[in-house]
Amino acid sequence: MSAVTFDAQAFKETTREQWQRAAEAWHRWGPTIEAWTGQATERMLDLAGVGPGTRVLDVAAGAGGQALAAARRGASVVATDISPGILEFAAAEARAAGVELETLAVDGEELGVEPGSFDAVISRLGYMYFPDKVEALRSAAAALKPGGRIAAIGFAAPERNGFFSVPIGIVRRRANLPPPAPGLPGPFSLANGAAEAVLAEAGFVEIEAETVSAPLRLPSAAECARFERESFGALHQMLSGLSEAEQAEAWEEIERELAQFEGPDGFVGPCELLVVAAARG
Repeated sequence: MSAVTFDAQAFKETTREQWQRAAEAWHRWGPTIEAWTGQATERMLDLAGVGPGTRVLDVAAGAGGQALAAARRGASVVATDISPGILEFAAAEARAAGVELETLAVDGEELGVEPGSFDAVISRLGYMYFPDKVEALRSAAAALKPGGRIAAIGFAAPERNGFFSVPIGIVRRRANLPPPAPGLPGPFSLANGAAEAVLAEAGFVEIEAETVSAPLRLPSAAECARFERESFGALHQMLSGLSEAEQAEAWEEIERELAQFEGPDGFVGPCELLVVAAARG
C-alpha cells in the first residue's frame, strides 16, 4: 500500500468489517488486554483529568475497557467506535459492571457530537489507525469545552514492541507489503514524535508525552500468536490478500519467531506504550 494508491474510505470500510468480525475475540481477551494496558490506561485518565463529574468522550473505544475505567472514576462517558458490533460488547460490560455508558457508532474523524460538550477526550490504541489523524484530532478538539484535555495511548517505536513488530515484519514480507508511508495508518504511526506533531497541527497546546513499559505476559508464544490471530484486526487486514494456506503458514512462522520471548516466567513480549496528552487551544 503506497501513499499514491491509498484509499482512505476503503480503508475505513475494511477496518469496520474487520472489527465487526474481531469484536467477540477482543472482548473475550479483555482480561489479558486490561492486565497488559492497565497501567498506561490509568495514566491516560490521569493526564486527561478524568474524575467524578467529568464528561468523557472515548474515541475508538472498542470493547470499552478504558471507558469503563473512566466510568468507575465517576465520569459520564460516551464510547464511540466505527464498529457498532464491538460497542455492543462495551455496553454489555457496562451493564454487568453496574456503570452508565452511552455508546455511539461513528467515524472518529467526523464525531458529530455537540460542540464544546466534553471535559475530556480519551483514546486507547485508536488514533494510530486513523487515515487523517489531524482531522480526527480537530473533531475531538471541537467536542471539548474550553480548557478541556485529550489523552491517548499508542505504541512507541517498533524496536520497543517486539511482540507486535515481529509479526508485522513477517506479515509484510509474506504479503509483499511495503512499510506504510509517513502519516498513513499503522500501529507505529504515532511513534517518534509523530503524535506530538499531529496534536500541534490540530491546534492543541500544552502537549506532553511519556512512555510506559507494558510487557505482554502470557503462558507461551503460542498463546500470544493465538491472541493476535484472533483479535488483532490490523494483522487480518494485512493478510487479507493471501490464501488461507498462506495465512496459516504466516501464523506458524509468527509463533516460531515469538518463541524468542519465552523464558522461565512464560512469554514476556516486549511492549512500550506511548501516552500523550494536551489541552484544547
